[in-house]
Amino acid sequence: MTGVRRRKPKTNDKVLRPVHPNAGIAAAYRKRLQAMIEEMNASVLYWLEKAYKANEPAIAQDELPANALRKAIRKLGRRWQRNFDEAAPKLADYFAQSVDKRSKAALQKILRDAGISVKFKTDRATGDVFRAAVNENVSLITNLPQQYITSVEGAVMRSIQAGRDLHSLAEELKKIEGVSVRRAALIARDQNNKATAQLTRARHLQLWITEAIWVHSGGGKTARPTHLKAGREKTRYDTSKGWFDPHEQKFIFPGELINCRCVPKPVIPGFS
Repeated sequence: MTGVRRRKPKTNDKVLRPVHPNAGIAAAYRKRLQAMIEEMNASVLYWLEKAYKANEPAIAQDELPANALRKAIRKLGRRWQRNFDEAAPKLADYFAQSVDKRSKAALQKILRDAGISVKFKTDRATGDVFRAAVNENVSLITNLPQQYITSVEGAVMRSIQAGRDLHSLAEELKKIEGVSVRRAALIARDQNNKATAQLTRARHLQLWITEAIWVHSGGGKTARPTHLKAGREKTRYDTSKGWFDPHEQKFIFPGELINCRCVPKPVIPGFS
């Protein structure tokens, strides 16, 4: 069971260019997420400085400073969670709309260059993919403050236990901010790949394009050997079923796995 179609390609099969994710969309998404994280970190650091200085003489002497700081962190956490919860639906929808618009236009141009003129309609399949992309990104965005605040609380409690000064705590918060920023960059890049691939595939199926060629992208630091091999061999697969990845032991699509930047080349069958 490989998922690879064994039909011998006809010489007049038409292989179209792939739709690649737009780097500008990912960059804009990453920039917005990063700005939200930096704003949250600045707010947390400001209020923690005030709470820390108010309790500094008693740090590491009894439980009261720890309790006071824990309450301050959790209060800030609830506030920033609300902020992210409110921003997430609009940001996720804007991101998905951008990917949808751009991937549709790119596919239309590819088809037009191949002498095929189409006007896409949003059917149930593409609508489902769009809504799934929005929902997944809402979840990812709203998880950012949860992970950040949990790390901050741990850093503050460790700082109190070790009797460290405010400067040491601020340095630790910079590291935590950096982790969140890198996570946001991964979200922007990976979701851009996924949403582009999924929306493009839905439109391929809308046009009854049932076959594609796996194209490996070498954009990442490390390549998945099975994906590299599939790309080198120009592996054909069923667009409704996917390609059977022997490493994952399941059928997958380009861009589906985390950090996968592979894309499909749609195949228009030839006629004998």
